[in-house]
Amino acid sequence: MREVRIPAFAKINLRLEILGKRSDGYHELRTVFQSLSLHDELRLRICKQPHVLLSIAGNPALSREPLQKNLVYRAVDALRSEFKIRSGVEIELKKSIPAGRGLGGGSSDAAAALLGYMRLTGRTLPLPRLLEIASSLGADVPFFLFGGRALGVSRGDEIFPLPDVPKVAVLVVSPKDIHVPTLDAYRWLKARPLTLTREAVNHTLWKFCALCWSPQENDLSNDFERPVFQRYPRLAQIKRVLLQKGAAEASLAGSGSAVFGVFPSPALARRAAVGFPDDQTFVCETLSRDRYVRKMKGTR
Repeated sequence: MREVRIPAFAKINLRLEILGKRSDGYHELRTVFQSLSLHDELRLRICKQPHVLLSIAGNPALSREPLQKNLVYRAVDALRSEFKIRSGVEIELKKSIPAGRGLGGGSSDAAAALLGYMRLTGRTLPLPRLLEIASSLGADVPFFLFGGRALGVSRGDEIFPLPDVPKVAVLVVSPKDIHVPTLDAYRWLKARPLTLTREAVNHTLWKFCALCWSPQENDLSNDFERPVFQRYPRLAQIKRVLLQKGAAEASLAGSGSAVFGVFPSPALARRAAVGFPDDQTFVCETLSRDRYVRKMKGTR
């Protein structure tokens, strides 16, 4: 195979709870990931030059960064080293997911690059090793290897599939003038050192699973909302407007700064989007795991 095209889908967090800061400096968390139809697109081709050649369209800021820092570059470079492949690869990344908005665009691009490069070269890896490489790129990269709806524990890199829920319309509002670095959001959270025993940690996991196994209305929650909304009241205002315009639920996306609303229909979501003329808006839908996998494989 000489060329592979593969989408890289966005995500939202239906629930996100921070238990505390661990002794290794990371935060222990519990989250429920959900894939969205909003996506970037990657095209990978074998080339004669023995390098990873990456071009980016749709986000000028990313194009100006050193390529070696880009997660797509790092993902493919890791596999080239793993497989001891000397031939080069040309990658075109078309961005649609806004960066730095809590939608997981960079991590999704990395996972798509891993899957796409293996398809392109006809190579495979044992799942534990693939997950190890994915986790080294970013805590939520492993989720994007599977998609759908899933529980994330530890740093968010330990993934457990959850039953899919009926497809719903989602309106994502991405403020053009607000960027929330993830490290800043964790600092504002001021999480206390994790002092729970292993038994207590397991107990919180069972309680969390009980909440997310059979989701009910109004069950969205995100521990980042309080500190982020305190510093950016406009994000709280966006959430209020989404609810006023007919969203059944609304929440901050990850650590922000995007805010999303869950709507009864795409038509209602589109009408609500008109109320945000100064921001980027995306009317999309949730993706089941089966549909996610089929789209990543290039089938319907």
